[in-house]
Amino acid sequence: MEALKKSAKFGGPKGPVVLVIMDGVGLGRYEEGDMVRQATTPHLDWLRDNVPCTSLKAHGTAVGLPSDADMGNSEVGHNAIGCGRVFDQGARLVNRAIESGDLFRGEVWRGLVENCRKNGGTLHFIGLLSDGNVHSHTDHLKALIREACRAGVGRIRVHVLLDGRDVPPTSALLYVDDLEDFLAEMRNGNCGDCRIASGGGRMKITMDRYEADWGMVELGWKTHVKGEGRMFPSAREAIETYRRENPDVIDQDIPPFVIGSGGEPVGPVHDGDSVIFFNFRGDRAIEISRAFEEEDFKPFRRDPEVRVEYAGMMQYDGDLRIPRKYLVSPPAIDRTLDEYLVYSGVSQLAISETQKFGHVTYFFNGNRSGKFDEKLDDYVEVPSDAVPFEQRPWMKAAEITDRVTAAIEGGGYRFIRVNYANGDMVGHTGVVEAVEIAVETVDLCLGRVMEAVRKVDGILVLSADHGNADDMYEHDKKTGEVVRDAWTGLPKAKTSHSLNPVPACVYDPAGSARVRLSGNTGLGIASLAATCIRLLGFEPPEDYEPSIIELG
Repeated sequence: MEALKKSAKFGGPKGPVVLVIMDGVGLGRYEEGDMVRQATTPHLDWLRDNVPCTSLKAHGTAVGLPSDADMGNSEVGHNAIGCGRVFDQGARLVNRAIESGDLFRGEVWRGLVENCRKNGGTLHFIGLLSDGNVHSHTDHLKALIREACRAGVGRIRVHVLLDGRDVPPTSALLYVDDLEDFLAEMRNGNCGDCRIASGGGRMKITMDRYEADWGMVELGWKTHVKGEGRMFPSAREAIETYRRENPDVIDQDIPPFVIGSGGEPVGPVHDGDSVIFFNFRGDRAIEISRAFEEEDFKPFRRDPEVRVEYAGMMQYDGDLRIPRKYLVSPPAIDRTLDEYLVYSGVSQLAISETQKFGHVTYFFNGNRSGKFDEKLDDYVEVPSDAVPFEQRPWMKAAEITDRVTAAIEGGGYRFIRVNYANGDMVGHTGVVEAVEIAVETVDLCLGRVMEAVRKVDGILVLSADHGNADDMYEHDKKTGEVVRDAWTGLPKAKTSHSLNPVPACVYDPAGSARVRLSGNTGLGIASLAATCIRLLGFEPPEDYEPSIIELG
């Protein structure tokens, strides 16, 4: 690893370069439902009108996903921003491993299957039942089940986590019915005993991240492993019952359920079973993996404490080796922006609240835990509130801004990166009034950051990792018209990320860099790395995606 070459044109600003990532704030295609456009955003508007601004792709192949029909997400978005290049990401890697058969020839898969065949155990699949292609895909689950049947596994149980976040908010029955039909087909084809065993909404059980709420994981453990909880004869009946009891509930918030027969759960996890967590994305898979694997596990009491063969679809944390066994190797990302800057002697601060702290550190650094240098890297996590985001859409933006402005004016850092989570986390709730407040909160904080940058003659780079708040209503794909609820006549809420581009602006109040747009077209958010390197007074590596700006 070599230090970056210094630029002959520009030695960097007097103050720091500050990269602000407005999570989930994109450039909407439709006026109706675009809460970024509807919100009052004087600072964002001023930047668009007065400084070099462009748009960047933040989904599909521009961030390493299989096709441009695939929405971006915070994980791959921060990978791209932080490493300056486009790597094949989770879904594409899993697709390739399944299509080639490499996954099923691998030692881990063969060991999981043989464990069930030898011990007469059950093969359990736990994960997000979704084709959103953000955390998982139903095609992957079906391929694994199909191959397990071919390999002679006689008993399969699926523990379904309901999405409603990367797919329409009340679409769970479409996925459950499709899975039930598939499992029936497998049984009729002499596959054996395969059925759904438990489930619940992804924001209620199992899929916590960044240790924000271990209670979710504990509840998932009781539901999937112990088979403890409210019992129903089928997943469909569970979902329909919960919707009758609370007509406003969306899929991600559906309480846990256990499938039972004769008063007994049909699929708890027992000693000697095999378990696969079939999500490929890491952030919401790490904690449940730790619960299955760690010997000295502290976050909650595992009851029962089962001994199983466990594997993830991928290794979710390469440094901490979580999980120890995995079916598909994650992308090997090297030479990230942070690492280059450390080798070049640049002091850095990364800051966000808990919900996105791992994105601005772990994912930004190419799925690497820890710092590249204890002296030059400084990470600050502002603890998130444990309340529904629509009830507190300002989240921790003000507290983050307090720390950021103090760091800018303090002079201790040359590069600062910050993530404001509001546009994404509140956007996922589908509550448009709250989303509008969330966007306005970010804009208010942006004004404070701009003022601090101006005071010290720094430079601000403003962008996002993907869209969300910019597309809060479902639209007809052919006409573009808003899709309305047949009963209420109101627009149907959209809780998933958008396929829209994101803004990218460079604010140099002192004019020291003489910034102008490069003229390159079709760029993605991976170009932000080279942009920041150039503004810091260095030449970007030749294989980095091109900068969005020229200097001088």
